[in-house]
Amino acid sequence: MRVLFVAPAGSVHTARWISQLAGQGWELHVFSSFDAAGAHPALPAEAKVHGASGGNSLPARALRRARRLLRPGARLDALGRLIQELKPDVIHSLEIQHGGYLTLDAKKRLGAAGFPPWIVTPWGSDISRFGKSTEHAPLIRQTLANCDFYQCECERDVRLGREFGFRGVVLPVIPATGGFAVEEVRRLRSPMAPSKRRRIMLKGYQGWAGRALVALKALESCAELLKDFELLVYVSEISSEARRFHERTGVPVIFVPKGTPHEEMLRLHGTSRVSIGLSVSDGVPSSFLEAAVMGSFPVQSDTGACDEWLENGKGCLFVSAEDPRAVAVALRRALTDDALVDAAAAANAALLEDRMEAGKVAAAARAMYGRAAARRIS
Repeated sequence: MRVLFVAPAGSVHTARWISQLAGQGWELHVFSSFDAAGAHPALPAEAKVHGASGGNSLPARALRRARRLLRPGARLDALGRLIQELKPDVIHSLEIQHGGYLTLDAKKRLGAAGFPPWIVTPWGSDISRFGKSTEHAPLIRQTLANCDFYQCECERDVRLGREFGFRGVVLPVIPATGGFAVEEVRRLRSPMAPSKRRRIMLKGYQGWAGRALVALKALESCAELLKDFELLVYVSEISSEARRFHERTGVPVIFVPKGTPHEEMLRLHGTSRVSIGLSVSDGVPSSFLEAAVMGSFPVQSDTGACDEWLENGKGCLFVSAEDPRAVAVALRRALTDDALVDAAAAANAALLEDRMEAGKVAAAARAMYGRAAARRIS
């Protein structure tokens, strides 16, 4: 089996998905769908990374300079040549706005006749938000009209894909980053009851979608409940505001840098009482699932498809991403209701056996490619 991924090579999500296919004797190739200096270190060694500038063997500075000098269209030229050279059994675009559109252009250039079976997987807000854009909606429709298979992380995006005109084969709904190893989770999760933990994990994204500043404002209004707590902030987009939060409240703030290994991220969730993730648009954030399996109580924005996994008021609390008062109400409950967080941790842990055990998820993922490749043979 020879699989070509058109995907962000530097993304941990790409690395975790492809890792599910390692050790099968397959040829795994990754064409980087947009500029990034090199491949993510978690990519399996057997995955060969390609790019418009010739791969990721150059030092990062030289690689960036080479890409700046590329003429327009060089990335498409390189992908077209690679498809003709490799003749992959399956092409899989991870993420639509870069990988999907680029593969669509390659298919238009090379022609539909003989083009390999093509799987498209949306990530996060690829359809739910960008589908509302007059610029992106036509491109999404074209992408879904031209691919053969469609694989999603949530049923919401399956429905939206049909609404955007997809008429091919829908593959199983699988988390975008794969499953979790039961033994690893048990090893990294604190044996301490979640109600006894004294950490809060905050996803620190603040921009077009992330609303970490809303979470900080809500936390500050609960400052009297945070005695003896530490605040862990993943990603430093709100570092200045988080430092000021510490100055005003006295709550220690620990910054968790981007690129922290996944094992360490699991451990941090596994030592936290509450994990907060706020965004005005999303799918099923990996941080939400990580918190759930590690026993940290998720306080999560209601803008994604997380309700397909947990029930509001039992396994988590859903809130408006832009309403600090509503977030504060949820946090007060999560910080004071010991029975709620302990019961949620026990119930959420069952998701491992039911829907997220790594072996089950990987088997389902591998089966997808055999099904897609069979279309070419037939």
